[in-house]
Amino acid sequence: MKDDRYTDSARAALLSRRDLFRAGLCAGAGFLWPVSASVTQRAYSGATPGRGPGHAKSLIQIWMWGGPSHLDTFDPKPGAGVDYTGPFTKPIETNVDGVRVGELLPELAQQADKYSIIRSVTHGVNSHETASYLTQTGRMPGSQILYPAVGAVVSYFKGYRGGYEGLIPPYVVLTKLQGRFSEAGFLGQSYKPFATGGDPSRTPFAAEGVVAAGVSERRQRERRSLLRRLDTLGRVMPDSPELKELRRCEDEAYELILGDGAAVFDLAQEPDDLRERYGMNSFGQSCLAARRLVETGVPCITINYEGWDTHKNHFTSMRQMMPEMDKAMATLLQDLADRGLLDSTIVWWSGEFGRTPRIQWEPPYNGGRGHYGAVFSAVVAGGGFKGGRVVGSSDARGEAVKDRPVYPCDLIASMYQLLGIDPRAAIPHPSGKPVHLTPEADEGVPMGGTLTEIM
Repeated sequence: MKDDRYTDSARAALLSRRDLFRAGLCAGAGFLWPVSASVTQRAYSGATPGRGPGHAKSLIQIWMWGGPSHLDTFDPKPGAGVDYTGPFTKPIETNVDGVRVGELLPELAQQADKYSIIRSVTHGVNSHETASYLTQTGRMPGSQILYPAVGAVVSYFKGYRGGYEGLIPPYVVLTKLQGRFSEAGFLGQSYKPFATGGDPSRTPFAAEGVVAAGVSERRQRERRSLLRRLDTLGRVMPDSPELKELRRCEDEAYELILGDGAAVFDLAQEPDDLRERYGMNSFGQSCLAARRLVETGVPCITINYEGWDTHKNHFTSMRQMMPEMDKAMATLLQDLADRGLLDSTIVWWSGEFGRTPRIQWEPPYNGGRGHYGAVFSAVVAGGGFKGGRVVGSSDARGEAVKDRPVYPCDLIASMYQLLGIDPRAAIPHPSGKPVHLTPEADEGVPMGGTLTEIM
């Protein structure tokens, strides 16, 4: 049965370079897989993007998968005693008077004027899945609505429907999805992130579908030539509008693989000394890749930084991971600032929760920290957020919020506002019912208000 809603021109519009990328271009074998039906969600969703007063163009989310310790990072408590501090008893002064951070963050200490620390984030949830969903959407799970995460919302408003025309998809995850929840929620597959896969610290950085390890540019071009020679239908029907559109999209898809798209992921184009400053490890080079993606106009990049679920041997892990984090994140902030990009780019550092302030010395943990959602820290920089500030505080042992509780929906609404997205805007649910981006007052969701003190 013909659906009169879709005109010929609309059908042609559905097949674009971005749709081909979403659907999957198997360049190695020379096949074009069919466009997913979910692509129509982007073409025919009827909401008008809500606009706020913000001017930020992009968001880099540094997602600390597993939950980092607030006491060891941005909320040290040297007077709490060894059962809380462990061996980290000497927090260091930053370049902002009165603000101290953990002793393994010396480079970030010298960038404190560029970021603000929120020391009173709270939601009270200690389960990875629930806490991740809550921190990324601002809402508790369990309702009939599966809400989209921040990245999907940014992609919805600032991606293709918002005027983005880049070759790279508007929502990129370096390097793999969390697997904790559905990032796109009810928005559907069209708003799921493009997960690069690969390892950016290796050359080449084999971003999935863009850079094929072991396949040279010459071989890619030969495969493209073979694909054209096998196109007998195109020779039989040279004037077919549909096939002309397909060829145009094929050209643009190969532009992604062989042109500027692939170049974005070629980190070898960067000076060796800069790459070393970021750190020649997966996280460091992911931060560098994120900066390059921002330069091309990609609206949302998530760096999925694994390894922070430190139930056992916590301090051994921290001595390895925190210097990597310190070096890469500090360099990212400085690099963005040097290039004039920090003012238009929000950097958001957070995990799904913190870790237990009191150390679990007993076996089998042997100096581990458990899950802790009662109070934890987040860091924001750029895009309209002020630097050199501290919002809220925890008590003397970092076990509870002392003042200015900040709930996930407060931070999310603040970022939306700075990104020019109205936090109260509504997007259409498949049922037809409009759904607000952030909770309304009558939903019973705890909230403390947007972070006006640092905006």
